[in-house]
Amino acid sequence: MWARGGSSRELLEGLGLGLFSIITDLRRVRPLEERTVSASGEEVPALVVAYLGELLLLQQTEGFLVREITARPVGSPPTAVLAVVRGEPFDETRHTRRKEVKAVTFHQLEFDPSAGRARVILDI
Repeated sequence: MWARGGSSRELLEGLGLGLFSIITDLRRVRPLEERTVSASGEEVPALVVAYLGELLLLQQTEGFLVREITARPVGSPPTAVLAVVRGEPFDETRHTRRKEVKAVTFHQLEFDPSAGRARVILDI
């Protein structure tokens, strides 16, 4: 999964939405409810995996699908993130199931705001 953006915030938001676009068709998800997700890591790769892991946990435990993300990275480079996510619980009459994401990996993880790109490999 790839994300593009000019800042850590944009890359984290893009990766989060990319995760959910693999799980379902985002065009059918409405931003009706709000949740807060936080994560931290000693280094950027650990932060990215922890953040995406928290989003995945939200989907797996609550069935919550995310449509919008506002991320606030802390530090430069970031070592923590607080994100407000908006979406709704999965509704089998409106939402499709694309792929089940099992885990977020460190394998070949890239996160480079100066180059405007990030890459994360997911275990599907």
